[in-house]
Amino acid sequence: MTLDLSAVDLRTEVVRTERLVLRPFRPTDVDAVHRASQDPETQRWISGIPVPYTLEDARKFVEDIAMKERADGLGLSCVIEADGELVGTCGLYLRGGRLGPEIGYTIAPWGRRKGYAAEAAHGLADWGVALGAPRVHLFVDVGNTASQATAVRAGFTPEGTVRSCLDHRDGSRRDAVLFGRLAGD
Repeated sequence: MTLDLSAVDLRTEVVRTERLVLRPFRPTDVDAVHRASQDPETQRWISGIPVPYTLEDARKFVEDIAMKERADGLGLSCVIEADGELVGTCGLYLRGGRLGPEIGYTIAPWGRRKGYAAEAAHGLADWGVALGAPRVHLFVDVGNTASQATAVRAGFTPEGTVRSCLDHRDGSRRDAVLFGRLAGD
């Protein structure tokens, strides 16, 4: 993966799309992140968030984890903001490997069915490709058909099933569909 970040300060970088601002987290986002993370569908598909999800969990994520990831050059964790309101979170994660940067997203219940996830994923993919990534990718649980449709709307192509690659909250492992987007797509 060759991303040219020489002119980018990940700590402050903002990506704009037609309707969205993908911006760094702020301490004032803690309450909205906490509220969004109470959603059973979010908890179902994002096994990395604790259940129950406390206000302290939200504070730690917003003020420590997301900000540190940017400061350490490991990724671009973002609030998805529409009309000044947090409607979800997303990120482009700069892990090494053949597949290139990985995108993730989740939409708060009050922001769903408006195309925000696809628009955010498309914007992050454009950002990564513009900085030299030959490809970006994302994984979606085989059972999460809504997120698979989102990935396609964001311009990603399904590339196959990766068996037993996702950890689930109950300790089981699940298959995922690998989606990719190339610089020429």
